[in-house]
Amino acid sequence: MKVLGLILAGARGKNLGPLTRMRASAALPVCGKYRAIDFTLSNMVNSGISKVGILTQFSPRSLMDHLGSGKEWNLDRKTGGLFILQPFATETSMFWYKGTADSIFQNMTLLRRGEENYVLIGSGDHIYKMDFTDLFRYHFSSGADVTVVVKEFDESYDLREYGIVELDGKNRIVNFEEKPKKPKTRLASLGIYFMNKDLLMELLYSHVPEGGYDLVKDIFIPNINKLRFQAYIFDGYWRNIKKGIREFYRINMDFLKEEIRRELFYKHGKVYTKLKDLPPPKFTGTSRVSSSIVSDGSVISGTVMRSVIFRRVRIKAGAVVKNSIIFEGTTIEEGARVENAIVDKYAMIRVEKMVIGTADYPAIIEKGAVI
Repeated sequence: MKVLGLILAGARGKNLGPLTRMRASAALPVCGKYRAIDFTLSNMVNSGISKVGILTQFSPRSLMDHLGSGKEWNLDRKTGGLFILQPFATETSMFWYKGTADSIFQNMTLLRRGEENYVLIGSGDHIYKMDFTDLFRYHFSSGADVTVVVKEFDESYDLREYGIVELDGKNRIVNFEEKPKKPKTRLASLGIYFMNKDLLMELLYSHVPEGGYDLVKDIFIPNINKLRFQAYIFDGYWRNIKKGIREFYRINMDFLKEEIRRELFYKHGKVYTKLKDLPPPKFTGTSRVSSSIVSDGSVISGTVMRSVIFRRVRIKAGAVVKNSIIFEGTTIEEGARVENAIVDKYAMIRVEKMVIGTADYPAIIEKGAVI
């Protein structure tokens, strides 16, 4: 069995405000040295998928720079490999992708010419760890046409922002509602789908030319009673970074929890990312660091508490950083205080300045800003 991986990474993530003004949500930095897309891409590679297409659209420069040739994921190869799939102009079409189904339809050549029998579709802005080989086995044993990965959400998720499913006694999906105002269950689709490649092509050819541009609303839901949609229930950690500033902040704070780090970084293989030749972080005699992640190339002379510090950050003596996310290349000068904040790349917080947010909604400093 050969599987083609497709990662939907074209969304901007409007709810993320200035963090995605110049980058796609899948390119957002997380946990010190990773990007959001690293998790889905690594899951695919760890599950034996050696051909992956990245469907990108909005402001793709930083995402393409990060992915490169796919070397870090062992996808720089002669057979298979990494494919960056952007919208393009032809004699008959000059459109951006109109939706998730349309993005795959416009790249149908990748499906037609490939030797793969099956397709796994995921999203580039979801944070989770999964062995997809278990999903593949479940798909075949259940006799499914399409297998949808679902999770029972707790109260920390807003169910109205997700696709909600209802199951019968054999975990067959009997009802699928996209972002319902009154959800009937707490079982939500995680945007991960596995199916036969020929079936996917048939569905796309049947619906996209007629205006069915969305994979869930226009293709899956109308066929829910015609095909066998089976639910694969996932009970691990999963969050959607695209849902907003609070969600992005929460995800990075979650990395400080040992049980979540163990699940995401030690189970089912490594999480791969673009490497940079930087020295280990340096802690001077005046530094005080507790319950934090500090990444390569950073120099800490101040106080850091419950924070995520990215690469090449300088926190000088007398500065205090608490409950914050500090992106790459930022400098926080002497006596400055940053608390409950997200500071984007290459910003500078001057001597004795204060950036204070709240635990409910962090302050945001834009890329390159000087405070």
